[in-house]
This record gives sequence, structure tokens and C-alpha cells, in this order.
Amino acid sequence: MSIVDQVYDAGVVGAGGAGFPTHIKLNCKAEIAIANGAECEPLLHVDQMVMQSSAKEIVRGLLAVMEQTGAKRGAIATKAHYTEAIAALREATEGTGIILHLMKSYYPAGDEQEIVYDLTGKVVPTGGLPIDVGAVVLNVSTLVNIARAMEGIPVTDKIVTVGGAVANPMTVNVPVGTPISKLIEAAGGMTRDCSVVIGGPAMGTVTDDLETVVTKTTGGILCIPKDHKLLRMKMEGKMDVQMAKAVCCQCMMCSQLCPRNAMGLNVMPHKAMMAVAYGDVDLLGSRNLNGIFSCCDCGICTYFACNFGLKPGKVTQGIKAELMRSGVKPRKENYSEPDRGKEGKKVPTSRLISRLDIEEYDVPAPPEGGLRVADVRIPLKMHIGAPDTPVVHVGDIVQKGQLIAEPEGMGAKIHASISGKVVEVDQTFIRISES
Repeated sequence: MSIVDQVYDAGVVGAGGAGFPTHIKLNCKAEIAIANGAECEPLLHVDQMVMQSSAKEIVRGLLAVMEQTGAKRGAIATKAHYTEAIAALREATEGTGIILHLMKSYYPAGDEQEIVYDLTGKVVPTGGLPIDVGAVVLNVSTLVNIARAMEGIPVTDKIVTVGGAVANPMTVNVPVGTPISKLIEAAGGMTRDCSVVIGGPAMGTVTDDLETVVTKTTGGILCIPKDHKLLRMKMEGKMDVQMAKAVCCQCMMCSQLCPRNAMGLNVMPHKAMMAVAYGDVDLLGSRNLNGIFSCCDCGICTYFACNFGLKPGKVTQGIKAELMRSGVKPRKENYSEPDRGKEGKKVPTSRLISRLDIEEYDVPAPPEGGLRVADVRIPLKMHIGAPDTPVVHVGDIVQKGQLIAEPEGMGAKIHASISGKVVEVDQTFIRISES
């Protein structure tokens, strides 16, 4: 059986992003295969833990990807201050030809296009993917899952950092489908009245629903006090447009500090603000309108660059979403050479943490092994593509690792994350309980 088939059977998806089915990503020819262990967001510790504990599996997975894609070069990108992880990786990569690419602690160092540019000097075009410049990039957790897929072990668990205003921040391995309330409880509970950010502080989404569950792509559960300015900055509403009209002075700081704009991709948040203020997206012009598709939603423009507390990132993403709803697709193109001052525009992670006022939560979240859970609600959509179709029924007894749902078209297989009885099945999830 080929590695592509093994990965498909194991239900592997991109563990650090949108959940792109990995078997599709591997069906290509590449010049370089890259493991991404740069942990893009502040406060998260998943990549560090995975690299420290599973370095050999990461290397095994990366070597398999290189063989499958024909890549002659292999690299593991991580941050230079992850000393324990680097020590484990150096030992695991010895004699393999895989290099370690050590990065400074800046945001968003974990953006795959940043890593591709650092390692190859090539810019992924607007509307393109790393493979367009000969690179295939996979998160370190994805590579661990690839290595396990080669042994017939499907994806059933996810490592998650639980942080913010909790008694004991931790990084823990949990079954897919675990309610976030269980993770918060395991971390000693909230120390204040909080909302929860799923993911990292900049790109994560906010919820007050503690029954929200861990998926194959969940990396962080951050409890943020409800009166914290971060939550106010993440809120969306009509006021964003009103503020763009009344306050934005077109200083261009948002565009100057945009990492994708620094690559020459024509991402211009200040022009998006102007277009919204005047109610006419045509003011962006053809090139800037297409450049919007290169916005990665890192939030530097909103959380760091704007001195007025405006939300150019939200406005840009709003225009991008409207274009996609209207059926507009990006053209694959580069606009100019990368900014020669790009290096000086990198935002130190420590500065972003300070600007977000989350220094008190920038603390270790040590590994705590695994968390036993007796009841899970496994989503049928944890990947790009349509939701999976259940292959089990209420009353069925299933074992951990057993197939419970299959994709139709693009997607990934889903397996039981605990052993027990199927107690509920609908169009969005399958619930399994030990009782």
C-alpha cells in the first residue's frame, strides 16, 4: 500500500491549519519538503511538545514525504530558542541529510509562506500554494500522524495547549471530540469570568460555548477575561465600518507592516479601509483587489500596526469573503520583488504579546500526558470539503480507531476516538459514550 493510501485510510489532515486532506497534498512532485514547527501564535506550546517528544516520528514522516514527492531536500523549521526541541531534532536527523532551519521569534514565523521564502527565496503567488514554487509544507503534528499512519494507526487524538486565565496552564493529549470544558477543568478551571479563544490569540475564534469540542486541527484553548481588550478587538460589527469612515487617516502603517505585502503580494489593508469607507471596492483597483486573496489573517495590521485601534484586518477579510461568495477567484501572480527592508519589518513576538496585553498569560504550559474522556462528540467536518457520511448507527459498539465516517469527494476519514457505544448520530457529529 502506498503512503498516500495509508494516509488516506488514517484520516490525516493538516493539524496546524484549515485541515487540508494530507493524502491530496502528498500527491505531487516537490523539490523540498518542509516540517513546520515554528508555532505561529503566542501562548501555544504544541509544536514544542511534539518536537521534544516525537522527534523520531517527525523525521520518519518527513523522510516518507520526501520519498513520495521526490523531494531532494528536507528541512525542519523551528524557532532558535526551542532548545530542548532542537536537541531532540538534532539527534533524530543525524545522518539523514535533513537540515534544521532556526528562525527568530517573530510573528508570524509559522506562516508557511514565510518559511518557504526563508528556505528557497521564492514567493508563493497570490492564489497559489507552496507547491507552485516546488515546496510541500506540513506541520510537525501532521508528520507524526503520517508516521503513525504507516503503522496502521489512525488519527484519534490531538495535542492542545490550555492557557490564559486558568489555574494550571498545560499542554495535553485528548481524544478528538472532547468538550473544551473538560480541558479547562483539567487545567484547574478558570480563575476569572472568561470567554474562550479557540486557537491562538491573534487568529483564534471566540466562543462562550464550553461544549465546543476539540477537532483534528485544534491547537489552543485560551481563557481570556471578558473585560480584556483582546476580546473587544476580536469582535466584529457595523462600528468597524463607521470607524474606518471617521478615523482612518490612511497613514499606511497597516500595509507597511503586512508580512504578505512585504513579499510583494500587494496586500494593502489601508486601501481596503478606504474602499469600505467610500462603499466602493473598485477603489482598490484590479491589482489590489486580487492581492487581497493573499491576506493570511495574521492580524498584524489590526493588533499591532494601527495606532487608532481600528481593524483593517477584519475589513480586508470581509472584502475577501465577499469576493469569494460572489464567485471571484484569485489570479496566480506576483506583483513585485520582496521588500528589501522585509527583515526589519518582522514583528518580535514579545512586542505583539505586549501590544495585546497578554504578558501575564505568557507562561509555560508543561505537558501533562493524556486526558481520559468518557464521552465525545466527533464532528463530521474537520477538514476542507463536505462533511463526512457516517458509517455507524445509534446502538453500535465501536472500538477506538474504528472507522465511523467516510468522505464523499474531497475529505478525510474519521475514526472513533474512544471505545464505547454510539449514542447519537446526526448531520454534524457522532457522539460516543463509554456508559
